Amino acid sequence: MTTETSTRTAVWPTLIFRDARAMATFLVEAFGFQQTALYARADDPSIVEHGELRWPLGGGIMFGSAGKDDSAFGTRPPGHDSVYIVCEDPDALFSRATAAGAELVRGLRDEDYGSRGFTVRDPEGNLWSFGTYWGC
Repeated sequence: MTTETSTRTAVWPTLIFRDARAMATFLVEAFGFQQTALYARADDPSIVEHGELRWPLGGGIMFGSAGKDDSAFGTRPPGHDSVYIVCEDPDALFSRATAAGAELVRGLRDEDYGSRGFTVRDPEGNLWSFGTYWGC
């Protein structure tokens, strides 16, 4: 694997939101994502055609507005996704996320496999799990 390839993000979870602008703001404030792109429809700025949020440790998500078109992407029901994200300080992130209004699903806990983490639900119903486990 070349250095260039190993530093690029090859997997992008893609989510759909009823209110994509509000969710982008929530994800930045509650979890610490960094907004890198948000392209709205020219004739209706409430519809997000494409957005990107980067995660500080690498990777990120893409997102858009639910019902934006009749494609398989535009017609998916929002609020049914689940994402796992590696974080360095789950205790601090837990405090930040719950203070911002994320609904607690599973509190902070240490796992048998060495990870520490938690799971919360965003305002649209998606599950976000954060932990120190980087995978095998």
